[in-house]
Amino acid sequence: MARIAGTLAIETAARIRAESLILFARYGYAAVSMRQIAGAVGVMPGALYHHYATKQHLLMALMEDHMHELLAAWTQTDDAQAPATERLTKFVRFHIGYHLSRPDEVFLSYMELRALETENYVTLEALRRTYESSLKDILEQGEREAYFTLDDVHVTAMAILAMLTGVNSWFKESGRLSADIITDHYVALTLNSIKAQASPQQDQNAPPAFTPTIFIKRR
Repeated sequence: MARIAGTLAIETAARIRAESLILFARYGYAAVSMRQIAGAVGVMPGALYHHYATKQHLLMALMEDHMHELLAAWTQTDDAQAPATERLTKFVRFHIGYHLSRPDEVFLSYMELRALETENYVTLEALRRTYESSLKDILEQGEREAYFTLDDVHVTAMAILAMLTGVNSWFKESGRLSADIITDHYVALTLNSIKAQASPQQDQNAPPAFTPTIFIKRR
């Protein structure tokens, strides 16, 4: 019986996270009450507190889970032995694909950072910096091996991340271009912005080597 009860508890906790994610993303963290979450899950309000002591604990669980899953997925995708240009291309494709498939998690991670209490904010920021460091590592590799031309690794990494994550704010499945075509565009934009080369650069004034062919289906 203990095993069955434990299984039910795990399932309930998962339902709480799933429903609260939807509600937080739709209405905002501050506007959602634990009573609303309980109603969406189909349990009494008091039952929530067996799993999450406060609404803040629930928000933190959602945001922390998202970052841990993001980091794990990138670790499995990355090949640290590959050339820097190949790694950066893979990073761009990974970031856009992963984030477009999780719009609610992404919205929460960026829009509700302000709602985190200080200790939780510090924890989340450390995880975000770990992910940012993955991109910086690629940029440093490319700069070191003369594949990339850039002025400042940190500024470049922040600009690339802002550009890639911004896709979530405007992309529509029903739009003119597919996610794959848009990703091709963003690969080209990213590589061209740092004059990325397939091999170490001999001529710093040479045009970028990467201009992917993009086929756009027009209506």
